[in-house]
Amino acid sequence: MVHPIQRYFSLLLTLGRFLLVLLLFQATFLTPPAVAVLRQHQDAPGIMRYHSQESLKDESGRTWQVVLFKKIIPGQSTRLNLRLVGFPGMADFTHPQFLEIATAGGKLLTAPDVFAQEAPAPNVGQYDVTDVFAKLQADESLILSISLNHGQPLSLTIPKSLVSEWQLLITEIET
Repeated sequence: MVHPIQRYFSLLLTLGRFLLVLLLFQATFLTPPAVAVLRQHQDAPGIMRYHSQESLKDESGRTWQVVLFKKIIPGQSTRLNLRLVGFPGMADFTHPQFLEIATAGGKLLTAPDVFAQEAPAPNVGQYDVTDVFAKLQADESLILSISLNHGQPLSLTIPKSLVSEWQLLITEIET
């Protein structure tokens, strides 16, 4: 004869298993996919800027704002720019200097410095990545590398998820 307490615990255990399976099903099949957050701004009448912005840490633990953007100006070709911004006084960019972009697949690409003549602030670097992104795959991570003032290296790992978001900005926003 089964004791009523054993039957009660057996029922609780079965109910717990059912709830666990239900929660796993919901988390796996009913959770909406991640959606990229692409922002748009009207810089002037008829001039639109679209961008993706993320905060990333370098190998030294310093935080950087990484912004990929494109500005759409009627009658002009659209350029993609990648802006790197560090906290003021943390690190200064040397201009002009190419940004090196290494892919997980082993490609090494370079992007020219947009601020070759004058930067808005010493802690800001901006690079024309229009040609670079035409050669990238959406499913591979990247490593951005550049030397800062005083030979200080900067290396930022860009995860696959952010590269996929960038590909959406490039392909889904009409020029």
